[in-house]
Amino acid sequence: MTTNALGIYEKALPQNLSWRETFELTHDLGFNFLEFSIDESDQRLARLDWTRQQRQEFRDLMWATKTRINNLMLSGHRRFPLGSANPQIRQQALTMMQKAIDLCVDLGIHNIQMAGYDVYYEEKTASSREYFVENLTKCVHMAAQKNIMLSIETMDDPFINNLTKIKHYHDLVKSPWLQAYPDLGNLSAWPNQDVAAEIENQIDTICAIHLKDSQKVTATSPGQFKNVPFGQGCVDFAGLLRLLVRLDYHGSFTIEMWAGENGASDALEQVKAAKQFFTNLFDQVGIEQEEVR
Repeated sequence: MTTNALGIYEKALPQNLSWRETFELTHDLGFNFLEFSIDESDQRLARLDWTRQQRQEFRDLMWATKTRINNLMLSGHRRFPLGSANPQIRQQALTMMQKAIDLCVDLGIHNIQMAGYDVYYEEKTASSREYFVENLTKCVHMAAQKNIMLSIETMDDPFINNLTKIKHYHDLVKSPWLQAYPDLGNLSAWPNQDVAAEIENQIDTICAIHLKDSQKVTATSPGQFKNVPFGQGCVDFAGLLRLLVRLDYHGSFTIEMWAGENGASDALEQVKAAKQFFTNLFDQVGIEQEEVR
């Protein structure tokens, strides 16, 4: 039996709530933590420039509601990629990372999940890869100075779509402050990928895991990486969770879904169903969820 924390992605919850209501709802739904988003929207990028007072108010609410945020999801690099051909955009990407690190220090967040793209909206080239490596190294050095972990997510993009590729970049940078954040849905969707072996071989790089279902990429289909109902996709959750128990994984899990962001009228019911889906699986494979405070 292993004990793990289970969190919920911010975008799964209704988006019209105050932070206090969001934190309280996180606990009411049976989760140990909330996963915080800095995506490519102007609204969420603005969080990087919160004033000292805004940060204090947010932190005080976390304390008052006994809420923690394990991870900051920094997907804003889709819009401002580390590998961009434009040097001004590359500088924006580095500035964004420094601001995210400083925000984590102020809010008590210990891990930043990086999107594993060299570029997203631009053409991929040997130069985009080289810029990515150069700037990834700079990001890791910035994070190390503040004792903040950076973890690269396995993506819906072939640039970094498995743990072996993350390990390659980890070895290039050579820092304990760069690790892996696998998404079980993204890992499972790609063809010719031995997901179990990937996890076995790279378990010592994994600091957190996303729980998400997906549909396979095939010769005739681009696959589906978002909004696949749990249990209706290609992910063998029971098998992979059982594997993680055998490997004695004690890091956190986050249920990743977008019901609240999508404005679904039954967003809370979708989250409750997802929570029950994984509660049943945890009981089945021998995972004990950390007690909800």
